[in-house]
Amino acid sequence: MDVAALQQALDEIFDGAVIRHGFVDYMRDYEVIVYLAAALSADSPSTEVRYLFRYCVQAHCDTSVPPDIWTRSLDDRLTDYATGVDLDGFVWGVRWHDLYPGATIVARSPTAERWSSALGIDFHEVHIQTNAHNLTLVFSELHVEPITPSPTVPG
Repeated sequence: MDVAALQQALDEIFDGAVIRHGFVDYMRDYEVIVYLAAALSADSPSTEVRYLFRYCVQAHCDTSVPPDIWTRSLDDRLTDYATGVDLDGFVWGVRWHDLYPGATIVARSPTAERWSSALGIDFHEVHIQTNAHNLTLVFSELHVEPITPSPTVPG
């Protein structure tokens, strides 16, 4: 995949909301489902977009929520918006994460270069940062497609 096209695809979801991520059911490819809110001045509706990172040889996820916030975010009531909205802690129940500061390509990634050499196809490393998770994905191709909205979207 062309690096410029990859960066453009990543730029298009800047400041969206990640509403789901993980390996698909056959466990080779990794998907990130992003909700894109309609611009106030545009006629386009809100949409959901599936980013399918194909041939994903590495997927690492860790928290971006600081320990002091985690300490206040262990209450199970925070997993439901209705019961957690007025509590002091991270409200997991909003069911989405801000895609900010966003997604970036790791230039000259040793991991991607190693996989490219081993398999004979291009690999890329991307970091995706949200207000709750950081993802690092190493993959070969990216497929982007609009999808039917899920019943739980940011509101």
